[in-house]
Amino acid sequence: MKPLFVLTAPRWAKTITAAVLSLALLTPAIQASAATTADAAKGKTLDAASATAFLDGFFGSEEAKAQYVGASAVVVKDGQVLAQKGYGYADKENEVAVDPESTVFRIASVSKTFAAAAAMQLVEQGKIGLQDDFTKYIKDLDFDNPFDKPVTIEHLLTHTTGFEIRDPKPEDLSPDFERVVEIDDYVRENMPPVVREPGSVYMYDNFASMLLGLVVQNASGQPYEEYMADHIFEPLGMENSDFLLTGKLKDKLAVEYTAAHEKMEPYAVAPTVMPQGGMLSTAEDIGKFMIAFLNGGAAGSNRILSEQTVASMEEYRSEIHPLLPDTTYGFEAPFQLPGAGSSSKIITKGGDLLGTSSYMFLIPEQNTGVFVTYNQQGILRNGLYAQFISTFFPQYAAPVAMEAFEAKEDELAKFVGHYSDLRIDMIVSSIGTEGEGDLVISDSYIGPRALKQVDDNLFVDSMTNQFTGFKLDDEGNVLYMKEPYLNPMGYAKKGEQAQGFADVGEDHPYASYIYALQSLGYLENNGDADFNPDQTVTRGEYVQNLLSLLNMTGVESAQPAFADLEGHSAAPYIQLAHTIGMVKGNGKGNFYPDKPITRQEAAVMIYRLIAAQYPAEAYSDIALAGETDEWAVEAVQMMIALQLFGPEIQPEADGSVDYRSKEALTRAEEAAILYTSLTTPTDIIYASLAQNAEGGAEASEEAAEPAAEPAAELPNAS
Repeated sequence: MKPLFVLTAPRWAKTITAAVLSLALLTPAIQASAATTADAAKGKTLDAASATAFLDGFFGSEEAKAQYVGASAVVVKDGQVLAQKGYGYADKENEVAVDPESTVFRIASVSKTFAAAAAMQLVEQGKIGLQDDFTKYIKDLDFDNPFDKPVTIEHLLTHTTGFEIRDPKPEDLSPDFERVVEIDDYVRENMPPVVREPGSVYMYDNFASMLLGLVVQNASGQPYEEYMADHIFEPLGMENSDFLLTGKLKDKLAVEYTAAHEKMEPYAVAPTVMPQGGMLSTAEDIGKFMIAFLNGGAAGSNRILSEQTVASMEEYRSEIHPLLPDTTYGFEAPFQLPGAGSSSKIITKGGDLLGTSSYMFLIPEQNTGVFVTYNQQGILRNGLYAQFISTFFPQYAAPVAMEAFEAKEDELAKFVGHYSDLRIDMIVSSIGTEGEGDLVISDSYIGPRALKQVDDNLFVDSMTNQFTGFKLDDEGNVLYMKEPYLNPMGYAKKGEQAQGFADVGEDHPYASYIYALQSLGYLENNGDADFNPDQTVTRGEYVQNLLSLLNMTGVESAQPAFADLEGHSAAPYIQLAHTIGMVKGNGKGNFYPDKPITRQEAAVMIYRLIAAQYPAEAYSDIALAGETDEWAVEAVQMMIALQLFGPEIQPEADGSVDYRSKEALTRAEEAAILYTSLTTPTDIIYASLAQNAEGGAEASEEAAEPAAEPAAELPNAS
């Protein structure tokens, strides 16, 4: 699952990914502990006492407490609530405890399940057709679809629309609760084009779910929030659920907190009624929905869905491999468990917004459902899911018995290349070959790990025994990859074969960097064109290229940050760079966008973006040769420490490094910086540097520490 709201520069904020990895590394131990005996392999009996004990133990652990301020959870089975509890504070400052019956949370993308349920109600009534072009219900919508195939309602439900990514923007979250943005207006202002054949590939798609909500609104003839109240919430007795943050729900909303447990200011969303992520609810209310869904759509004398519709919503509609399913109508695959993959017997939905995370998972054949929500964005739910399954239903965590598979080395070459995430293309994985028939996958978050082939187009990694799958076309060409760490709920596209440039042959010292950027689409892939590798890069070009790499778009301003930006093609990017503190100009009102940028200036711009993440204490002892201005020393040391450079940098005999700081940056050198920024595991490198620095400091302190006994009793003391 991916967050509903994606921060602007995730490449420089890897904390969540690192936390997910830490959890993945711990999961095998959890799984093993649950299967040490035959009795354990069957799992504990799930009843009121064991469910309550499980929740108390999980949320009472010190590891869990660090990941929430307040949390609410409910476990249901066989039409009954087994456990429903709150933990911690809905408002820490005023010591207001979480109440699972009344404390309201934003459930973020769990809202999508409710949008799907509403749409399926209308399918039952014949007001919507699954194979209908969605524009049948949204008239006069202007967007480009170059394929001879419409985007259907089913595509919206299964996140296979082929739309260009349109995630919520930072300005969609605002402290202005008076602002009203209609769904229809938002859609028309932000409608994406279709860039992949509809139905061909899965990509988690917030905009698709918003369109689905608008279809529900138009096909039903009711405002979306009213339809949900009349046809979902009221029949189920969900008295504390809505899509409008007003009145009692606003009063009952849990205060939201940062990862440091600092209070966040409340915010409104756009559109004001947000089908894809704006639902407000309580653990008790979600428990009522789970009971009805697991009961074939019925709640007492009320029914929200037919049994046939519920069954259709439990069926996975796409997969890259049977062990790695994607989505149903309204649900997504669970987190992978080592050796087991993602069970198709379990359907889930997770969600994230600033200051909140949620997770709902249902096991229909066990008539069991669990929902958890908490007022701090993070991956606490991942651990809860893994531990719950291992404790009560370890059969879904049991490693799959794979038949012996003999990988053919000559067939591995087709997987080699660079892959960029469909949703966040700056998340890049590189795959190469290794001896003994294995692949090696590497990225900037985790670093390299081996992939061993265990089935057609399926590999298991050497780190946590989780699966990576590939999708091929009819001719056997690799198109997409699905891996378990960086974006487990989406696909990464394999880059094109790089054509090189007329002036950059395969033996060029920077060919690997330049060709990789070609493959990933950052450079023109035309072998007849010139790249001009020795040409210098201007300040404006560098700013635009770096921010474009980070998926940032420029901003216009009536008051430009610098006097010499008017009419310049890079002006919007320079304006943004100034806004985020990446550039400061010369202090006299000019930026000089057409002036060649020096290597130290380029280093400082990156340093200003990530210095808080990589404090200088870990690399301040790097000795510099050559000339570097004082204001650039830490930035240059950081670039060297994190290995963000090309072959132009080599250590001197004495271990010092000449960064050639005052030289102008060339296009080839810029390509090396951009490529290494995408692919170098900087967090891992920095952690090692910090550990070494800490160890050295401790050794120095111990050496300088006074002896435990008085010096007079130690004759050799000095």
